Amino acid sequence: MVSSNKNEHSGDRLASHRRVIENRTIEQTMEVLPGGARRLAAQLRTPLGFDALWTVLTNYNQLSELIPNLRTSQVLSRVENEVYLKQVGSQEFLGLNFSAEVWIKLLEDKNNGSLTFNLVKGDFRRFDGSWKIAPLLSDLNSSLTYELTVQGCFGMPVSLIEKHLRKNLTTNLLAVEKAAAQIGL
Repeated sequence: MVSSNKNEHSGDRLASHRRVIENRTIEQTMEVLPGGARRLAAQLRTPLGFDALWTVLTNYNQLSELIPNLRTSQVLSRVENEVYLKQVGSQEFLGLNFSAEVWIKLLEDKNNGSLTFNLVKGDFRRFDGSWKIAPLLSDLNSSLTYELTVQGCFGMPVSLIEKHLRKNLTTNLLAVEKAAAQIGL
């Protein structure tokens, strides 16, 4: 007998998608810049559509519930497509709890699938980058890219946390994909 229960099919689809996510390969690059800065980029090919990914990425006040190591994310102000956010990240590093706060200006460009952010103030000398969602023309998949250029403040060399930054990019991409899969748009 064939079941037509929508929840069962949806649950099967999510379980199958979780298995795909667990075995995912993410393309990643890192570039050493002058002054101890690092430019990192990670790209994920996903079967999810633009709307679900965009919904997750622009739900700024809920991001800390979805992205590991992001303790808080709060909209400070919004005027049309310009959003000011305060975010605090936290993780354990060398047995110590490391926490960093940033106030960023983010520009939403939904037509081009990009969210571009720049540091206004915070615990870094430089913290800017973007999230980009693009359809892949060869199939029904999307590309989700996260780029970050970061430069630590004096006394906080980015080279010490470089490995963690690389891991966090991958973790962040997978967390966004997982949340988007649960939305199912």
